[in-house]
Amino acid sequence: MRRQNYDGVVLTAPVSVPYVRYSQETAHWWIARALKQTLEVAGLAPRELDGFSVSSFTLFPDSPVGLTQHLGLSPRWLDSIPMGGASGVVALRRAARAVQAGDADVVACIAGDANRIDSFRQLLSSFSRFAMDASYPYGSGGPNASFALIADAYMAEYGVTREDFGRIAVAQRANALQYPDAIMKKPLTLEQYLSARPISEPFGLFDCVMPCAGAEGFLVMREDEAERRGLAYARIAGTIERHNAFPEDPVQLRGGWVIDIDELYEMAGCGPEAIDLLQTYDDYPLISMMQFEDLGFCAKGEGARFVREHDLTIGGDFPHNTSGGQLSVGQAGAAGGYLGLVEAIRQVTGKAGPTQVAKARTAMVSGFGMINYDRGLCTSATIITGAGQ
Repeated sequence: MRRQNYDGVVLTAPVSVPYVRYSQETAHWWIARALKQTLEVAGLAPRELDGFSVSSFTLFPDSPVGLTQHLGLSPRWLDSIPMGGASGVVALRRAARAVQAGDADVVACIAGDANRIDSFRQLLSSFSRFAMDASYPYGSGGPNASFALIADAYMAEYGVTREDFGRIAVAQRANALQYPDAIMKKPLTLEQYLSARPISEPFGLFDCVMPCAGAEGFLVMREDEAERRGLAYARIAGTIERHNAFPEDPVQLRGGWVIDIDELYEMAGCGPEAIDLLQTYDDYPLISMMQFEDLGFCAKGEGARFVREHDLTIGGDFPHNTSGGQLSVGQAGAAGGYLGLVEAIRQVTGKAGPTQVAKARTAMVSGFGMINYDRGLCTSATIITGAGQ
């Protein structure tokens, strides 16, 4: 059965609350800042917001329900997307359908997290029962070791080298130097990447994201409402999501995008050649390379060759993670799953400022999240276009 399109629903008012390495503020504070800013951009009063979608790892012991009282909201539609790096696109999908169905008129999609001293270790200690039972007893203290196992298998299977991963990290750092809110402000060379202190073989320091605090957000509303308010907006050409794909694979070498990517391109009415810029979820360069393949930009196993043959910087022939991605901006918890989407909305509306890609009309954003031990369980992707498309 052919899926209904997203005609008449748009994304607007993207905002980022600048990330900081550590903060004593709560997740409530960060989420509130993003919400306040996106409403101000749109000229909306809190009482005009009737839909609210929240993603956060550090909101506990509270919940989005508690936030409604804390922030003085009274929405008729409320959602919580606990899917880490896949959260941004999944939130978009749910909110767009709610607006399309008339269950809400304006939905604020917000992700934010705190990062106090030692909070990341505390988060990992209870991340999932699977991790507590299957990996922590053997000395693995978090995602670095699990993703290192995936990277080792991937490199052995496809002949990928650390230099290939390094090209992604170096290009993203070059992009981040143009993004005002990036935490990483020093240039990174391939030599520095390769000589960085080891973290978990084969990963070194610059393979790993830096936990921090921050928030991202955007609004979902009807196109006529955005036009009435004079807001720049992006249209939704298509979306996909998948969970626990390929459970028979001994270790993850592919993600759920493979199952649904043809549907995404069919819904959007275009192919990979039409994408002007790509924003992948980049908790490690390995995962970005996997997405280059699984999203159809090259065949499986050809990710390394693809990276060698393309310029991934803002002015290059394949602009990728134009703000610098999490590898250079930082990983603000669930907000990291929004980072690329918020940047993509800015790009296709011509509002990206110093990171603007020339003639950016069509962007793809992909999400990935919730690793247990040997694989990430959640994948998502969307194609969005500027209003003139």
